[in-house]
Amino acid sequence: MKKYISLFLMLFLATAAVSVAQSDNISPARKQAIDSLALEKVKDLSKYISIIGSKETQFSEANRVMDRAEELFAPGAEMGVSSLNRKEIAYYKVRRYFERLMALNYDRVNITWYDIHYISDLERQPDGRYVGVVTVYQRFEGTSLESGLNYRDTTKKDITIYVEKKQTQIAGRTIEFWDVMLGDIRVTETSA
Repeated sequence: MKKYISLFLMLFLATAAVSVAQSDNISPARKQAIDSLALEKVKDLSKYISIIGSKETQFSEANRVMDRAEELFAPGAEMGVSSLNRKEIAYYKVRRYFERLMALNYDRVNITWYDIHYISDLERQPDGRYVGVVTVYQRFEGTSLESGLNYRDTTKKDITIYVEKKQTQIAGRTIEFWDVMLGDIRVTETSA
């Protein structure tokens, strides 16, 4: 009888462990919602970068938008900067990138992102998070009216996407949800 009880107990614990592990898996419907949220956050970042880089944006408004844009990122994330004039790619912490973008020495700056899509599916990591990669193309145009200097390039960038389960308190109840954060933005190629 003891043998059956221990067998039953082991079976019960194994079943409980499997159900806990499965509760952290993402259903196809949830994955589709997460993918949509990730792409929406990337599109929001695109709008924020355009506003921050525009010379028509007031300083106070640019700072407010920088704060909002920073909220999209995981702590410690970096953004790559490239140029047709140099081979190396420089990486900056997110806030520093935005400050440099705002201070560019052009009279007019236009930045547009296009062809935004996943290039790698979400994959579960040992720490329970899911990681994927979204690629975008960025068209940068800077114009200096006095010198007549025009600079244009197109950069392909890969954005790391982190998806993790978080908790919040609503009306005294703990609610779990999947959150999407942007990670490092790596430059993969730059062309004229």
